[in-house]
Amino acid sequence: MKSETYKERIKLLKLTTLERKRQRGDLIEVYKILTCLFQLASQDLNLRGHHLKLYKKPCHVNVKKYYFSQRIVNFWNSLPKSVVEAPSVNSFKNHLDKYFTDMDNQ
Repeated sequence: MKSETYKERIKLLKLTTLERKRQRGDLIEVYKILTCLFQLASQDLNLRGHHLKLYKKPCHVNVKKYYFSQRIVNFWNSLPKSVVEAPSVNSFKNHLDKYFTDMDNQ
């Protein structure tokens, strides 16, 4: 295994990367606190996909780009309807894990 690259070892051992774990945790938090922290995108924009698209406020300070509420919006908006509209947190986790698995296997 020492001769394998990090990505190859992760794939062979069927482990999750730290980046993916952070994204998963962030997306679970978005699901839990959607109505408190975020502003839904206007329905007038006729957006494709799910109806829970988030509005990303413009930020002029470089530091704000890395705030939780800024860094996760694009990824959340790209999720399929079946993941976002899960009926519970556990169902959301299961759908999200399947989505990540399918995405990694492409």
